[in-house]
Amino acid sequence: MAEPLMKVESLTKVYTSDAKEVVALQDIDFTVQKGEFISIVGPSGCGKTTLLEILSGLRLATTGSVKIKGETVTGPHRSIGIVFQEESTFPWRTVQENVEFGLQMQGRPKSEYREKAKNMIELVGLKGFEHSYPYELSGGMRQRVAIARTLVTQPEIVVMDEPFGALDEQTRLILGGELLKIVEQTKATVVLVTHSIQEAALLSDKIVVLSARPGKVKHLIESKLPKPRDAHALTTPEFAEITQMLWSSLEEESLTKKPEMKYNNKVVGQ
Repeated sequence: MAEPLMKVESLTKVYTSDAKEVVALQDIDFTVQKGEFISIVGPSGCGKTTLLEILSGLRLATTGSVKIKGETVTGPHRSIGIVFQEESTFPWRTVQENVEFGLQMQGRPKSEYREKAKNMIELVGLKGFEHSYPYELSGGMRQRVAIARTLVTQPEIVVMDEPFGALDEQTRLILGGELLKIVEQTKATVVLVTHSIQEAALLSDKIVVLSARPGKVKHLIESKLPKPRDAHALTTPEFAEITQMLWSSLEEESLTKKPEMKYNNKVVGQ
């Protein structure tokens, strides 16, 4: 097997509040190969978002490491693009201008970033909406804009924190299927945090299941679903097998979930 694009080793995160230590994540180990789609799931409060923030370089681990092609991540990394759960489009910019933003920040020539943004907008299914503002779009369309803005800069790894979490289940599965097509065409590597068992089962090559706090890797599930795949995979025996494994694992962990705590007004273990 090739050298992993990302390697997470013995990663532990400890918070201190009122002189008490709370272990949010403990001894996390997994790898991400180039081109893989990885999902991270677990009960509420197990540290999924904290883990994603550490992978992204937005937060430091207490011990252990995250490495990209052998380089330790110590802060925001040039190889990582982020798609947040919260609304992240710029309301004063059109769709075209939103998607151009990252390329502009990289100092690309205007002719280049205009063309690249136009092509990415078409790829995410928003052709014809280039001159629309975010308030004129549905929630799903705004997330397409956010995904396009991230992917157009061609990061080696895209990390996503519940990008479709605010959408209904039907819409998020449809967009998830479209995301797979986009990822396939752009050759992106994706690490996704999700609460949706169906979403994780449909999209992922590999699923990291975290335990209740302190979050540990309880299971590492590799998908047997054939590629390319779309919403039709929901009716297959392989999909049913993966969702049953996930449900059984998460149900057991939910019964042992520990109460959340706050550290500097932030809920720990999300």
